[in-house]
Amino acid sequence: MDSVTQAALGAAIGGAVLGRRLGRKAILIGAVLGTLPDLDVIIDYGDAVANVTEHRGFSHSLFVLTGLATLLALMSARFAPITAISLPRWWCFYTLILVTHPLLDALTTYGTQLLWPLDVTPAAWPIIFIIDPLYTLALLIALGFGLVSLRVRKACTWGLVISCVYLTMAAGAKVMIEQRIAPVLAEQGLQEAPLLIQPTPFNIVLWRATVMDGDRYYESLISVFDGNSQPRLEPLIRNAALEAPLLASLQGQRLAWFAGPFLRYEARWMDGKETLIATDIRLGFPGFHPFSFTLATLEEERWVPLAVSEQVESSRGIQMTTLSRLAARAAGNTSALCASDFVTQEWRAERVIYRC
Repeated sequence: MDSVTQAALGAAIGGAVLGRRLGRKAILIGAVLGTLPDLDVIIDYGDAVANVTEHRGFSHSLFVLTGLATLLALMSARFAPITAISLPRWWCFYTLILVTHPLLDALTTYGTQLLWPLDVTPAAWPIIFIIDPLYTLALLIALGFGLVSLRVRKACTWGLVISCVYLTMAAGAKVMIEQRIAPVLAEQGLQEAPLLIQPTPFNIVLWRATVMDGDRYYESLISVFDGNSQPRLEPLIRNAALEAPLLASLQGQRLAWFAGPFLRYEARWMDGKETLIATDIRLGFPGFHPFSFTLATLEEERWVPLAVSEQVESSRGIQMTTLSRLAARAAGNTSALCASDFVTQEWRAERVIYRC
Protein backbone atom coordinates (compact mmCIF):
# COMPACT_ATOMS: atom_id res chain seq x y z
CA MET A 1 0.00 0.00 0.00
CA ASP A 2 1.00 3.63 -0.33
CA SER A 3 2.94 5.36 2.43
CA VAL A 4 0.01 7.52 3.57
CA THR A 5 -2.15 4.45 4.13
CA GLN A 6 0.59 2.58 5.97
CA ALA A 7 1.26 5.59 8.19
CA ALA A 8 -2.45 5.93 8.94
CA LEU A 9 -2.77 2.24 9.75
CA GLY A 10 0.25 2.31 12.05
CA ALA A 11 -1.03 5.47 13.75
CA ALA A 12 -4.48 3.96 14.29
CA ILE A 13 -3.04 0.78 15.79
CA GLY A 14 -0.73 2.78 18.02
CA GLY A 15 -3.63 4.88 19.26
CA ALA A 16 -5.84 1.86 19.84
CA VAL A 17 -3.20 -0.02 21.87
CA LEU A 18 -1.59 2.76 23.92
CA GLY A 19 -3.69 5.82 23.21
CA ARG A 20 -4.98 5.91 26.77
CA ARG A 21 -1.44 5.92 28.20
CA LEU A 22 0.52 7.84 25.57
CA GLY A 23 -2.22 9.98 24.03
CA ARG A 24 -1.17 11.69 20.78
CA LYS A 25 2.35 10.28 21.11
CA ALA A 26 0.95 6.81 20.38
CA ILE A 27 -0.39 8.10 17.04
CA LEU A 28 2.91 9.76 16.15
CA ILE A 29 5.01 6.71 17.00
CA GLY A 30 2.61 4.46 15.11
CA ALA A 31 2.73 6.67 11.99
CA VAL A 32 6.53 6.66 11.92
CA LEU A 33 6.92 2.92 12.51
CA GLY A 34 4.07 2.15 10.12
CA THR A 35 6.09 3.48 7.19
CA LEU A 36 9.44 2.07 8.35
CA PRO A 37 9.38 -1.20 6.30
CA ASP A 38 9.06 0.74 3.04
CA LEU A 39 12.42 2.45 3.53
CA ASP A 40 13.91 -0.47 1.59
CA VAL A 41 12.97 1.41 -1.59
CA ILE A 42 16.06 3.59 -1.15
CA ILE A 43 18.32 0.56 -1.65
CA ASP A 44 19.76 0.30 -5.16
CA TYR A 45 20.73 -3.26 -6.03
CA GLY A 46 22.29 -2.15 -9.30
CA ASP A 47 19.75 -3.97 -11.46
CA ALA A 48 16.17 -3.09 -12.42
CA VAL A 49 14.76 -6.59 -11.84
CA ALA A 50 16.51 -6.85 -8.48
CA ASN A 51 15.22 -3.45 -7.38
CA VAL A 52 11.63 -4.53 -8.02
CA THR A 53 11.79 -8.11 -6.78
CA GLU A 54 13.81 -7.34 -3.65
CA HIS A 55 11.30 -4.70 -2.54
CA ARG A 56 9.03 -5.96 0.23
CA GLY A 57 11.76 -8.44 1.10
CA PHE A 58 13.79 -8.48 4.32
CA SER A 59 12.16 -5.28 5.62
CA HIS A 60 8.73 -6.91 5.31
CA SER A 61 9.68 -10.23 6.90
CA LEU A 62 7.53 -11.23 9.84
CA PHE A 63 10.64 -12.71 11.44
CA VAL A 64 12.64 -9.49 11.11
CA LEU A 65 9.82 -7.20 12.19
CA THR A 66 8.88 -9.34 15.19
CA GLY A 67 12.50 -9.31 16.28
CA LEU A 68 12.67 -5.54 15.86
CA ALA A 69 9.44 -5.12 17.83
CA THR A 70 10.84 -7.25 20.65
CA LEU A 71 13.99 -5.13 20.77
CA LEU A 72 11.98 -1.88 20.85
CA ALA A 73 9.72 -3.27 23.56
CA LEU A 74 12.68 -4.22 25.76
CA MET A 75 14.25 -0.80 25.29
CA SER A 76 10.98 1.01 26.04
CA ALA A 77 10.30 -1.06 29.16
CA ARG A 78 13.81 -0.29 30.37
CA PHE A 79 14.25 3.36 29.43
CA ALA A 80 10.82 4.92 28.77
CA PRO A 81 9.81 7.52 31.41
CA ILE A 82 6.32 6.00 31.63
CA THR A 83 6.83 2.99 33.90
CA ALA A 84 3.17 2.01 34.14
CA ILE A 85 3.28 0.28 30.75
CA SER A 86 4.26 -3.39 31.05
CA LEU A 87 6.67 -5.19 28.73
CA PRO A 88 3.89 -7.31 27.15
CA ARG A 89 1.94 -4.13 26.42
CA TRP A 90 4.95 -2.52 24.78
CA TRP A 91 5.51 -5.70 22.77
CA CYS A 92 1.92 -5.75 21.49
CA PHE A 93 2.20 -2.06 20.62
CA TYR A 94 5.33 -2.40 18.48
CA THR A 95 4.53 -5.82 17.01
CA LEU A 96 1.05 -4.91 15.82
CA ILE A 97 2.24 -1.65 14.25
CA LEU A 98 5.10 -3.31 12.39
CA VAL A 99 3.62 -6.63 11.24
CA THR A 100 0.34 -5.20 10.00
CA HIS A 101 2.32 -3.28 7.38
CA PRO A 102 3.42 -6.38 5.41
CA LEU A 103 0.14 -8.17 6.13
CA LEU A 104 -1.77 -5.32 4.47
CA ASP A 105 0.74 -5.32 1.60
CA ALA A 106 0.06 -9.04 1.13
CA LEU A 107 -3.54 -8.15 0.31
CA THR A 108 -2.35 -6.40 -2.87
CA THR A 109 -1.17 -7.88 -6.16
CA TYR A 110 2.53 -7.00 -5.86
CA GLY A 111 3.29 -9.69 -3.32
CA THR A 112 5.21 -9.58 -0.03
CA GLN A 113 8.02 -11.82 1.21
CA LEU A 114 6.46 -12.45 4.59
CA LEU A 115 8.71 -15.43 5.38
CA TRP A 116 12.06 -14.01 4.26
CA PRO A 117 14.75 -15.44 4.38
CA LEU A 118 12.92 -18.66 3.51
CA ASP A 119 12.97 -19.31 -0.23
CA VAL A 120 9.25 -19.09 -0.88
CA THR A 121 7.38 -17.01 -3.44
CA PRO A 122 5.93 -13.68 -2.29
CA ALA A 123 2.54 -13.90 -0.60
CA ALA A 124 -0.23 -12.14 -2.51
CA TRP A 125 -3.96 -12.40 -1.81
CA PRO A 126 -5.19 -9.37 -3.79
CA ILE A 127 -8.42 -7.91 -2.46
CA ILE A 128 -7.42 -4.25 -2.43
CA PHE A 129 -5.62 -1.95 -4.86
CA ILE A 130 -2.31 -0.43 -3.75
CA ILE A 131 -4.08 2.93 -3.41
CA ASP A 132 -7.66 2.81 -2.14
CA PRO A 133 -9.01 6.20 -1.03
CA LEU A 134 -11.99 4.81 0.88
CA TYR A 135 -9.88 2.47 3.00
CA THR A 136 -7.41 5.24 3.81
CA LEU A 137 -10.12 7.86 4.42
CA ALA A 138 -11.73 5.82 7.20
CA LEU A 139 -8.43 5.73 9.06
CA LEU A 140 -7.62 9.41 8.49
CA ILE A 141 -11.03 10.58 9.71
CA ALA A 142 -10.67 8.49 12.85
CA LEU A 143 -7.19 9.85 13.48
CA GLY A 144 -8.36 13.43 12.98
CA PHE A 145 -11.22 12.94 15.41
CA GLY A 146 -8.90 11.37 17.97
CA LEU A 147 -6.36 14.18 17.73
CA VAL A 148 -8.99 16.90 18.11
CA SER A 149 -11.16 15.29 20.77
CA LEU A 150 -8.29 13.64 22.67
CA ARG A 151 -10.37 10.44 22.75
CA VAL A 152 -7.49 8.74 20.98
CA ARG A 153 -8.10 5.12 21.86
CA LYS A 154 -11.81 5.10 21.07
CA ALA A 155 -11.45 6.99 17.78
CA CYS A 156 -8.59 4.81 16.56
CA THR A 157 -10.43 1.63 17.50
CA TRP A 158 -13.44 2.70 15.47
CA GLY A 159 -11.21 3.59 12.51
CA LEU A 160 -9.68 0.11 12.58
CA VAL A 161 -13.09 -1.55 12.84
CA ILE A 162 -14.42 0.35 9.83
CA SER A 163 -11.30 -0.34 7.77
CA CYS A 164 -11.52 -4.07 8.61
CA VAL A 165 -15.18 -4.10 7.56
CA TYR A 166 -14.09 -2.57 4.25
CA LEU A 167 -11.52 -5.33 3.73
CA THR A 168 -14.18 -7.91 4.53
CA MET A 169 -16.45 -6.36 1.91
CA ALA A 170 -13.56 -6.51 -0.58
CA ALA A 171 -13.03 -10.21 0.14
CA GLY A 172 -16.74 -10.84 -0.32
CA ALA A 173 -16.75 -8.95 -3.63
CA LYS A 174 -13.85 -11.09 -4.88
CA VAL A 175 -15.70 -14.29 -4.00
CA MET A 176 -18.67 -12.98 -5.98
CA ILE A 177 -16.47 -12.27 -9.00
CA GLU A 178 -14.88 -15.73 -8.78
CA GLN A 179 -18.34 -17.31 -8.85
CA ARG A 180 -19.35 -15.27 -11.89
CA ILE A 181 -16.32 -16.13 -13.99
CA ALA A 182 -16.13 -19.83 -13.04
CA PRO A 183 -18.81 -20.99 -15.55
CA VAL A 184 -17.14 -19.01 -18.35
CA LEU A 185 -13.78 -20.61 -17.63
CA ALA A 186 -15.38 -24.06 -17.53
CA GLU A 187 -17.09 -23.43 -20.86
CA GLN A 188 -13.74 -22.49 -22.45
CA GLY A 189 -11.87 -25.37 -20.80
CA LEU A 190 -9.80 -22.97 -18.72
CA GLN A 191 -10.91 -24.00 -15.25
CA GLU A 192 -7.39 -25.31 -14.44
CA ALA A 193 -5.52 -22.40 -16.06
CA PRO A 194 -3.60 -19.92 -13.88
CA LEU A 195 -6.08 -17.23 -12.86
CA LEU A 196 -5.56 -13.88 -11.16
CA ILE A 197 -8.49 -11.78 -9.96
CA GLN A 198 -7.72 -8.36 -8.54
CA PRO A 199 -9.46 -5.02 -8.02
CA THR A 200 -8.97 -2.27 -10.58
CA PRO A 201 -7.48 1.08 -9.48
CA PHE A 202 -8.94 2.86 -6.46
CA ASN A 203 -12.01 0.66 -5.81
CA ILE A 204 -13.36 -2.77 -4.83
CA VAL A 205 -16.32 -2.70 -7.21
CA LEU A 206 -14.68 -3.35 -10.59
CA TRP A 207 -12.39 -6.37 -10.84
CA ARG A 208 -9.89 -7.52 -13.45
CA ALA A 209 -9.47 -11.21 -14.26
CA THR A 210 -6.36 -12.50 -16.06
CA VAL A 211 -6.21 -16.08 -17.34
CA MET A 212 -3.05 -17.64 -18.78
CA ASP A 213 -3.32 -20.22 -21.56
CA GLY A 214 -0.08 -21.06 -23.34
CA ASP A 215 0.70 -18.47 -25.99
CA ARG A 216 -2.52 -16.64 -25.23
CA TYR A 217 -3.90 -15.00 -22.17
CA TYR A 218 -7.31 -13.50 -21.52
CA GLU A 219 -8.42 -10.34 -19.78
CA SER A 220 -11.86 -9.55 -18.44
CA LEU A 221 -13.48 -6.73 -16.47
CA ILE A 222 -16.26 -7.70 -14.08
CA SER A 223 -18.25 -5.36 -11.87
CA VAL A 224 -20.31 -6.34 -8.86
CA PHE A 225 -23.08 -4.30 -10.53
CA ASP A 226 -23.04 -6.25 -13.82
CA GLY A 227 -26.15 -8.14 -12.84
CA ASN A 228 -26.74 -11.18 -15.05
CA SER A 229 -24.29 -10.02 -17.72
CA GLN A 230 -21.84 -12.83 -18.51
CA PRO A 231 -18.12 -11.97 -18.30
CA ARG A 232 -16.30 -11.83 -21.63
CA LEU A 233 -12.76 -13.10 -22.11
CA GLU A 234 -10.65 -10.86 -24.37
CA PRO A 235 -7.76 -12.77 -26.01
CA LEU A 236 -4.25 -11.32 -26.09
CA ILE A 237 -0.87 -12.63 -27.26
CA ARG A 238 1.76 -13.64 -24.70
CA ASN A 239 4.62 -14.62 -27.09
CA ALA A 240 5.44 -17.71 -25.06
CA ALA A 241 8.08 -18.79 -27.61
CA LEU A 242 10.36 -16.10 -26.17
CA GLU A 243 10.16 -17.53 -22.67
CA ALA A 244 13.17 -19.87 -22.98
CA PRO A 245 15.74 -17.08 -23.58
CA LEU A 246 14.34 -15.24 -20.58
CA LEU A 247 14.89 -18.20 -18.28
CA ALA A 248 18.52 -18.41 -19.44
CA SER A 249 19.40 -15.33 -17.39
CA LEU A 250 19.49 -14.94 -13.63
CA GLN A 251 17.32 -11.82 -13.90
CA GLY A 252 14.79 -13.75 -15.97
CA GLN A 253 14.65 -16.56 -13.45
CA ARG A 254 14.20 -14.04 -10.64
CA LEU A 255 11.40 -12.31 -12.53
CA ALA A 256 9.66 -15.63 -13.21
CA TRP A 257 9.94 -16.43 -9.48
CA PHE A 258 8.40 -13.08 -8.68
CA ALA A 259 5.56 -12.97 -11.22
CA GLY A 260 4.88 -16.65 -11.80
CA PRO A 261 3.21 -17.37 -15.13
CA PHE A 262 1.91 -13.82 -15.50
CA LEU A 263 4.63 -12.60 -17.85
CA ARG A 264 4.43 -11.41 -21.44
CA TYR A 265 7.38 -11.22 -23.82
CA GLU A 266 8.23 -9.16 -26.85
CA ALA A 267 11.21 -8.38 -29.06
CA ARG A 268 11.72 -4.66 -29.60
CA TRP A 269 14.36 -2.68 -31.47
CA MET A 270 16.21 -0.60 -28.87
CA ASP A 271 19.54 1.23 -29.08
CA GLY A 272 20.35 -0.41 -32.38
CA LYS A 273 19.71 -3.97 -31.18
CA GLU A 274 16.85 -6.43 -31.07
CA THR A 275 16.02 -6.57 -27.37
CA LEU A 276 13.98 -9.09 -25.41
CA ILE A 277 11.56 -7.44 -22.98
CA ALA A 278 9.46 -9.11 -20.30
CA THR A 279 6.40 -7.44 -18.80
CA ASP A 280 4.74 -8.30 -15.51
CA ILE A 281 1.10 -8.17 -16.61
CA ARG A 282 -0.25 -8.54 -13.08
CA LEU A 283 0.60 -4.98 -12.16
CA GLY A 284 -1.11 -1.93 -13.58
CA PHE A 285 -3.80 -2.27 -16.24
CA PRO A 286 -3.69 -3.59 -19.83
CA GLY A 287 -1.93 -0.88 -21.79
CA PHE A 288 -0.55 0.69 -18.59
CA HIS A 289 1.85 -1.93 -17.24
CA PRO A 290 4.64 -0.14 -15.33
CA PHE A 291 7.06 -3.06 -14.93
CA SER A 292 8.78 -4.07 -18.19
CA PHE A 293 12.44 -5.08 -18.27
CA THR A 294 15.16 -5.62 -20.86
CA LEU A 295 16.68 -9.07 -20.38
CA ALA A 296 18.61 -10.07 -23.53
CA THR A 297 19.77 -8.87 -26.94
CA LEU A 298 19.95 -10.78 -30.21
CA GLU A 299 23.57 -11.49 -31.13
CA GLU A 300 24.34 -13.62 -34.21
CA GLU A 301 20.91 -15.22 -34.23
CA ARG A 302 20.87 -16.10 -30.53
CA TRP A 303 19.67 -14.31 -27.43
CA VAL A 304 22.45 -13.19 -25.11
CA PRO A 305 21.42 -12.32 -21.53
CA LEU A 306 22.20 -8.80 -20.41
CA ALA A 307 24.54 -8.38 -17.45
CA VAL A 308 22.29 -5.66 -16.04
CA SER A 309 18.58 -5.33 -16.78
CA GLU A 310 16.89 -1.99 -17.26
CA GLN A 311 13.32 -0.96 -16.67
CA VAL A 312 11.44 0.20 -19.77
CA GLU A 313 9.39 3.24 -18.93
CA SER A 314 5.82 3.37 -20.21
CA SER A 315 5.16 6.22 -22.62
CA ARG A 316 1.47 6.31 -21.74
CA GLY A 317 -0.06 8.11 -18.81
CA ILE A 318 -3.54 7.67 -17.39
CA GLN A 319 -5.89 10.47 -18.45
CA MET A 320 -8.98 11.73 -16.65
CA THR A 321 -11.11 10.34 -19.49
CA THR A 322 -9.67 6.90 -18.76
CA LEU A 323 -10.60 7.19 -15.08
CA SER A 324 -14.11 8.35 -15.97
CA ARG A 325 -14.57 5.33 -18.24
CA LEU A 326 -13.26 3.13 -15.44
CA ALA A 327 -15.84 4.62 -13.07
CA ALA A 328 -18.63 4.11 -15.61
CA ARG A 329 -17.60 0.48 -16.10
CA ALA A 330 -17.53 -0.03 -12.32
CA ALA A 331 -21.11 1.23 -12.17
CA GLY A 332 -22.18 -1.60 -14.48
CA ASN A 333 -21.99 0.06 -17.91
CA THR A 334 -20.46 -2.83 -19.84
CA SER A 335 -19.96 -0.73 -22.98
CA ALA A 336 -17.93 1.97 -21.21
CA LEU A 337 -14.64 0.10 -21.14
CA CYS A 338 -13.08 -3.16 -22.31
CA ALA A 339 -10.04 -4.66 -20.64
CA SER A 340 -8.05 -4.50 -23.89
CA ASP A 341 -9.08 -1.02 -25.05
CA PHE A 342 -5.65 0.49 -24.46
CA VAL A 343 -3.33 -2.25 -25.74
CA THR A 344 -1.67 -1.95 -29.13
CA GLN A 345 -2.54 -4.19 -32.06
CA GLU A 346 0.59 -6.31 -31.50
CA TRP A 347 -0.84 -7.51 -28.22
CA ARG A 348 -4.11 -8.75 -29.69
CA ALA A 349 -4.71 -12.39 -30.53
CA GLU A 350 -7.07 -11.30 -33.32
CA ARG A 351 -6.28 -8.76 -35.99
CA VAL A 352 -9.43 -6.85 -35.17
CA ILE A 353 -10.34 -4.56 -32.33
CA TYR A 354 -12.12 -6.83 -29.87
CA ARG A 355 -15.24 -5.32 -28.38
CA CYS A 356 -16.39 -6.72 -25.07
